[in-house]
Amino acid sequence: MTAEANVLLIEDDAELCELMQEFFSQNSIALEVATDGRRGLARAIDGQHDLILLDVMLPGLDGFEILRLLRRRSSVPVIMLTARTEQADRIAGLEAGADDYLPKPFGPEELLARIRAVLRRTRQSGMAKPDILEAGALRVHTGTREATVEAQRLELTGIEFDILEFLMRQVGQVVSRDQLMTVLYQREASPFERSLDVHISHLRKKLGDSRDLIRTIRGSGYMFCMPEGGVS
Repeated sequence: MTAEANVLLIEDDAELCELMQEFFSQNSIALEVATDGRRGLARAIDGQHDLILLDVMLPGLDGFEILRLLRRRSSVPVIMLTARTEQADRIAGLEAGADDYLPKPFGPEELLARIRAVLRRTRQSGMAKPDILEAGALRVHTGTREATVEAQRLELTGIEFDILEFLMRQVGQVVSRDQLMTVLYQREASPFERSLDVHISHLRKKLGDSRDLIRTIRGSGYMFCMPEGGVS
């Protein structure tokens, strides 16, 4: 049977790795395991995987450092796994470029659902008809998944690009947090989840002088503002 996806798990808990390998083998996911940070980073960079599962607490290099280094070379989707319950730790992972996070302990079914949601999003983006969206100095190439401001390339993560593209396609319309979460993760936003807010904040910083194109509509969601000249 052909694997649905090739996933790399960077995790030093041998028992958890064994359990996940057994579970994923029953659900058409090919899982490779790296049990230390440096080997995990090397395997993540080689581009052979559809998605990375990354533990935070690792020997050699911790998960945050691995993610920062990986994002310099690759936009492969990353789901962080963390036993830390502090919200600041989860936000740090998102700031470093994670697509999603899942606190330990977790159910394997929930992890599988999140993996499939992230893969659907990235694959649908790849299948979309190539297009160019423009708003003022901002130019987005959906085919090559590149964005520029004043011809300067923006270093966006995969999920940041997807948020930007979706908001630009809904220009002038209020997009709720639940709508964005459904598109990105196929689930509704929980009252205390900060992942979307962090991604939006990070995206705005990278947009620089064009940051005001994304407006927060208090109590409703977000809106991509119509700049002078519009979006083409």
